[in-house]
Amino acid sequence: MTKLTFGTHPFLLGFEQLERLVERTAKSADGYPPFNIEATSENAYRISLAVAGFREEDLAITVEDRQLVIRGRQGEEPVDRVFLHRGIASRAFQRSFVLADGVEVAGASMEHGLLHIDLKRAVPETVVQTIAITSRNGRK
Repeated sequence: MTKLTFGTHPFLLGFEQLERLVERTAKSADGYPPFNIEATSENAYRISLAVAGFREEDLAITVEDRQLVIRGRQGEEPVDRVFLHRGIASRAFQRSFVLADGVEVAGASMEHGLLHIDLKRAVPETVVQTIAITSRNGRK
């Protein structure tokens, strides 16, 4: 018996890239920074990342090949600071999310140490197409 994977199932024509997308998202298993994903309406989402200590200019948001990528890199710390305990992470990060077709970034904002990225999904209109059947000699 041949084992079928998700991307090679015969009823899912044209979805071969889904397996690659799942593998690509599984690679980012780092838990920093923590984030929430919420549905704000039927066709809208919000990703919120906890980026305390980062300024807007320390963050970059890009969409690369249907992948939303958020990068953060803080500037150099002043050398005259002496920490007795350092529990607030200030390391660089990269967090990625794969976007489905039709999902676009609507905007981003910072509020109380949270970076909010709003996404919207365009609802495609239903198209019904009738396909003509022709015989071997070209007649309908």
